[in-house]
Amino acid sequence: MRSPIQGRGAADNDAGRFESRRVDQEDDGWWREDAVDGPATEVRSETARRIISRNASPDLPFNQSINPYRGCEHGCIYCFARPSHGYLNLSAGLDFETKLFYKENAVGLLEGELSRRGYRPDAINLGANTDPYQPIERRHRLTRGILEVLLRFRHPVTIVTKGHLVLRDLDLLQRLAADRLCRVMISLTTLDTELKRGLEPRAPSPQARLKAIEGLANAGVPVGVLAAPMIPALNDHELEGILQCAADAGAGSAAYTLLRLPYEVKELFERWLRDHRPLRAAHVLSRIKAMRGGGLSDSRFGERFTGEGVEAALLARRFEIACRRLGLGVGEKQRLNTAAFRVPVAAGGQLRLDGL
Repeated sequence: MRSPIQGRGAADNDAGRFESRRVDQEDDGWWREDAVDGPATEVRSETARRIISRNASPDLPFNQSINPYRGCEHGCIYCFARPSHGYLNLSAGLDFETKLFYKENAVGLLEGELSRRGYRPDAINLGANTDPYQPIERRHRLTRGILEVLLRFRHPVTIVTKGHLVLRDLDLLQRLAADRLCRVMISLTTLDTELKRGLEPRAPSPQARLKAIEGLANAGVPVGVLAAPMIPALNDHELEGILQCAADAGAGSAAYTLLRLPYEVKELFERWLRDHRPLRAAHVLSRIKAMRGGGLSDSRFGERFTGEGVEAALLARRFEIACRRLGLGVGEKQRLNTAAFRVPVAAGGQLRLDGL
């Protein structure tokens, strides 16, 4: 086990659950004072076979999603997507935040999938697994390319992000919003800058995310706040403050989720607690178990985002009361516009005869 690494969420690189070989690192005393403290970020391209993913979860407000990147440099220690790196024979720990992949053919694939004769429009979510506005988006611009395609096809999109880079694409988002084709949710976990540095080491500051909300709202783009995840005895006391600051910045809607710790994330988060909040670790873990039926995770539909028991019900009630007081729409139930969808002639090669 390693000591915490500055600028990284995880301190270890345990084997993924699909790996047959396990390597344990030990300090043998051979070290250099000038050794680099922590791995650099590696970015590789990959060719995807398809770009639109579909789900049937009743807990999610969307049926389709696009993830232009694998892994996320934000390094959020609690991220439920970390175990997905196991499918690449990589660790949910440091590998997830240092070995990143971009889908180089994402834009072309999207054009093809939207142009298929049998396709029926339904809102596509960006940010279901990893952040579409993480730092490597500045160079690769896949999210922007995807938005350009969706605008040409007049296709509805929802975005979940921590990245203030979303403001770069205001020109596209404003045009989408004019036809009721987009909605953005800014994920805001804490207002405490010190806590943020540990939980989400390379994500934008709370202040930057509030400025993103303000910039989107001022531009007429529907924007809400996702207070997530709420972690018992760590940041749950901030719920009302987060909602208040977001409403003041111009958010029109809100949602929240309770901390989820699937698969390897349980061990990573518990280790992080003992490294960063040793005096509070046992209490935080006991509170999580009280809201998760005695365990640290619960994958049941209807429970995984909100929890169960008295404390979970109290959190839900606090959220409801605060949203009512602040005039925040809960979950933004208004559907986006699917009637505007059209396949551009240049993309399909010829006009469609079925009215779509």
